[in-house]
Amino acid sequence: MARRPLPRILSSGSTSLTRGRDLARTAADSATDVLHPLIVIGRGLRVLASAGRRRWAATPKDKRGPALFLGAACVLVVAIVPYGPLGALICVMAAAGWHGRDRSPAGSGPGDAEAERLRSLYEALVPYFSAPEDPSPLFAHGGAWEEAFSGYEFDGSGRVSRLRIRYPAYFTDGETASRARIEALLHAKAGRGREYLFDWDEEGNRLDLRVLAALPTDIAAQPFVTSPGETVLGFTDPGGVQRTVPVLEGEEPADVPPVIWRTGPRSAEPHLLAVGQPGSGTSTLLRSIALQALGQGGDVMIVEGGGSGEYACLAGRAGVLAVECGPTGALASVEWAAHETERRLIATHRAREAGRPAPEDSRRPLWILLDRPSVLAHLAAADGRPDPLAQLQVPLRHGRAAHVTVVVAEHFDHLELLGDAVWQHTRARVVLGPAPVQQVADVLGLPPHTTPPPQLPPGRGYARLGTGAVHRLQVPATPDPYDDAAHPAHRQAVLELLPERQAPGQGGEGPPVPCRPLQVQPQPSSFDAAEIPEVPAEAP
Repeated sequence: MARRPLPRILSSGSTSLTRGRDLARTAADSATDVLHPLIVIGRGLRVLASAGRRRWAATPKDKRGPALFLGAACVLVVAIVPYGPLGALICVMAAAGWHGRDRSPAGSGPGDAEAERLRSLYEALVPYFSAPEDPSPLFAHGGAWEEAFSGYEFDGSGRVSRLRIRYPAYFTDGETASRARIEALLHAKAGRGREYLFDWDEEGNRLDLRVLAALPTDIAAQPFVTSPGETVLGFTDPGGVQRTVPVLEGEEPADVPPVIWRTGPRSAEPHLLAVGQPGSGTSTLLRSIALQALGQGGDVMIVEGGGSGEYACLAGRAGVLAVECGPTGALASVEWAAHETERRLIATHRAREAGRPAPEDSRRPLWILLDRPSVLAHLAAADGRPDPLAQLQVPLRHGRAAHVTVVVAEHFDHLELLGDAVWQHTRARVVLGPAPVQQVADVLGLPPHTTPPPQLPPGRGYARLGTGAVHRLQVPATPDPYDDAAHPAHRQAVLELLPERQAPGQGGEGPPVPCRPLQVQPQPSSFDAAEIPEVPAEAP
């Protein structure tokens, strides 16, 4: 039997059929747009009717009569009231429109490019989060990344900005090396040039990855709102600490979270060690600490090993005992600090035995700031002189009870020259500038939970106080006010915080005063407290 040919309109994809389909689709879309309010109201009326039927079915039979009577009374009242039916119709239409709106959630899934990035991350984590013995692995080549990743967000360039990863329970998340491998891999795959925070939840077997915003770098030195004995080392992330201080960020007031270092007799971390590379901002940190100490009425003694004169702006100021740059003056200053610590301890002990409060000069805070003391130790060894760092044992061990605080700033290349006393008693640590994660962990005792960016501004690093957490840190901009390359506004801020000069006729801001040794005669270790001259409160 011969097969009959199909009609031409069905067998050939003619232009008229395609045009007709397009016109029909366009007409349907236009009708849907025009009738969309009626569709919404009709859907709402259906929802209200369904709710009414359910309510009527749930009403007990003995209460249906009173309910009908109440409904009829309401309808009668609405019909009698002027414009009542119109108002009731408007209310019903509004309720129908509200209940008939489209409640389907908007599509929040990732796009094609974003899904490809997530799949790439998933495949890269398979060798680390899988085991051959696992019968149903969460991570497997060609597996579904949706089961392992959740809470993902992307920035404007399509890179991952937030991600939650669920990993198997047998992964060794308690080992630092295992965590470091995962963090390094995610840092490389999620995008370099940004700083990531890794939050490990060992109980829930989850890892949260988040991109951190840059810390503010335009906060200059200024009087901070702190209590006596509190020093602002810098500023950190909002979630890192539970406190904020009001500051001027540029010209605008703001509340930023600070890293507060507490000193004094009740402090658990009475001394500080700051480590960094050249140009990382350790001198800036020491200047910031010196200005805050002077603002709280303390005495400051500075020993500078670099000899660059970065602390010459403090020479001759009220409250500044000395600014030393040479090995001879440094040795004399550190010896004087050791004997002053002993004198304060003896004076405080005798006052307590007599039932009196400690003398005022024994309770006045004394700050000993040493910048690169290893250089002076090397020069002293070359000249056959004693090591100035050896005299720091007394202030480091007994400084907390004597209101003596020691701050040491050193470079990574000369950390081995620091004595054991410095490492044992400087429980507050700061690392500034770019450094490998292992170097940061060696100084702080713990690796940071963030990946350091490739380029850091001066004063940017990490801080850890005692056994606490590791915080990101940005030191307030405190440049040398006599440095022409510094920002003019930051230089002016430092000049405004400097105390007045002690010598008459040198008021105002003139050229820097050269470093001079402290004129103190060294005294033997065994001494009588009665033979020690009293040190005035303002200056030696």
